[in-house]
Amino acid sequence: MIERHIIIDNVDPVAFYGVNNSNISLIRNLYPKLRVAARGSVITVIGDEQETATFETKIKELAAYCAEFNTLPEDVILDTIKGTPPKPLHMDGVIIHGVNGKPIQGRTPNQQLLVKTFGQNDLTFALGPAGTGKTYLAVALAVRALKNREVRKIILSRPAVEAGEKLGFLPGDMKDKIDPYLQPLYDALEDMIPQAKLREYMDNNVIQIAPLAFMRGRTLNDAIIVLDEAQNTTVHQIKMFLTRLGMGSKMIVTGDTTQIDLPRTTASGLIHALRVLKGVKGIGRVEFEKKDIVRHQLVQRIVEAYERFHDDDNAD
Repeated sequence: MIERHIIIDNVDPVAFYGVNNSNISLIRNLYPKLRVAARGSVITVIGDEQETATFETKIKELAAYCAEFNTLPEDVILDTIKGTPPKPLHMDGVIIHGVNGKPIQGRTPNQQLLVKTFGQNDLTFALGPAGTGKTYLAVALAVRALKNREVRKIILSRPAVEAGEKLGFLPGDMKDKIDPYLQPLYDALEDMIPQAKLREYMDNNVIQIAPLAFMRGRTLNDAIIVLDEAQNTTVHQIKMFLTRLGMGSKMIVTGDTTQIDLPRTTASGLIHALRVLKGVKGIGRVEFEKKDIVRHQLVQRIVEAYERFHDDDNAD
């Protein structure tokens, strides 16, 4: 009899062990001659040397599947342990599989174009109205690069511009005041990375979410860097941000030039940068339209209504 300890720290324990430990219970039943105990990211197995070795091999195969797809269905467990390769999930156009195996992919031609453009350029501008998936896809591309070990970290940033609210009146310390501005980035990450793994990444600074001011003076190597809501940067701020790009890194800059919250006397850094950098090699640009809106169908009608109102107002 020997004892083996198998580490599965690259997977979400909830996804791997199953609801109410249903997956690990199934695995135990499939190996009745072994004593199996699971705690956190460690599975301990006691039994015959050959059978425990086979068990370890199968667990690592299951862990690899779970890490890739963020889910571990019962039929995959049965197929793997029986020696039948599990049927791969549909992968055409999928960027990553999010929490609970949710496939995340470009759903419109322009979203698919963003994926392609990101692959071809070190700096990509994604422009368009709210709801077109600019930020969500940018985060998904960053998470994929991290999972594939193409980069060592993800850095997500936004300018903390007061859009009708006063920052000083928000409760709490500076982090508490700033976090509401960064919440859309947290929301996207929570949809793509299991909670325990996301917490680990953030505690270890593998994923960093910070307001734009925190980028000053840094050189960002081996990273995917996303600047969201770039229309609310000043000319100086966006120049500072773009020049943080280091070796082995890529940037995605998202923005909507119709939703600028800066004072009327302040020029948008995004609009200025698009003019200055037009035609520069290595910079891609994707422009989203109303037809790319993937939120509730009412959102597209709201955007169109505001555009009509704005046009009528200017005509008067």
